[in-house]
Amino acid sequence: MGNLHPATIAIIVINVLFSMKGFNDYGFFEKYKFNIGGIRRGEQVRVISSAFLHANTQHLVFNMLSLFFFANSVIYNLGVVNFVIIYAASLIVGNLLSYYFHKDEYHYSAVGASGAVSGVIYAGILLNPSMTINFIIPGWAFGVGYLLYSIYGMRAKNDNIGHDAHFGGAMGGFVVTLAMAPYLLQTSLLMVGLLALPIIILFVMIKMGKL
Repeated sequence: MGNLHPATIAIIVINVLFSMKGFNDYGFFEKYKFNIGGIRRGEQVRVISSAFLHANTQHLVFNMLSLFFFANSVIYNLGVVNFVIIYAASLIVGNLLSYYFHKDEYHYSAVGASGAVSGVIYAGILLNPSMTINFIIPGWAFGVGYLLYSIYGMRAKNDNIGHDAHFGGAMGGFVVTLAMAPYLLQTSLLMVGLLALPIIILFVMIKMGKL
């Protein structure tokens, strides 16, 4: 995996500092979390700021570890600028999908970098299909499992984590990565299809009224 790139370190530091502030300052957390009522009142900053807050320490650590495992694959294949673009695009698409699902639920709230991280996970797997985590867990298995767990979280609705954003972020990372590296449709078509599977499952569940 190599050493962490300064861009990855910067993103992790920002997430940690912002989240720690939210852990210790309820007013700050409430002001910057993703909240439908607040966004509809014109507080669009929440779409971005909520992605740097986390529900608890475990949520923060899990997201930052996931970023840690997959960031270098994207940076080394596409460059740091494209990595940042994928991270930002996934963040925004993730929260826009969350807004779409909950636009009429004024009290709906969520936090987390999960959307952005999901996009990086998907990008990393597409660019390096044979990658493993700690030399044991196949990257593709982690990515697919991550999104299947997100479907469970979306259905359960028993926490403050933006599970909807996981999917939006994954879709954002998926599409943007293929746009940046269209050769993957030839060299990694099987992996492209495998990673598309959870996204297809989501849309089938939506059409069937299961979410």
